[in-house]
Amino acid sequence: QVQIVESGGGVVKPGESLTLSCKVTTDYTLPAMGWYRQAPGKERELVATMRTGNDMTYADFAKGRFFISRDAGKHTVYLHVTSVKPEDTAVYYCWAQIAVLGPRWGQGTQVTVPT
Repeated sequence: QVQIVESGGGVVKPGESLTLSCKVTTDYTLPAMGWYRQAPGKERELVATMRTGNDMTYADFAKGRFFISRDAGKHTVYLHVTSVKPEDTAVYYCWAQIAVLGPRWGQGTQVTVPT
């Protein structure tokens, strides 16, 4: 049984910061975790991933304002976003690569940055 719980979304004013959290409950190891997002009318896109050994990958748009971190012992991944912009408005999805089971997605958390 796998449970993925995201939190931290909401309405954020332009220029402010926010932190998203995602906790995965599973008996298996997690070689990788990360975040994707889907803006209205657009396809889901990678934001950042983090693999065992702190190997991080960021989308080009995310470099410099988005920061991924992970508490491996707690199966939790975080996404800290600074200086949010209206174009950051999207549903943010947690992604986890779970040993044996494969990739799994969270239900998503809405982030809205008004103009």
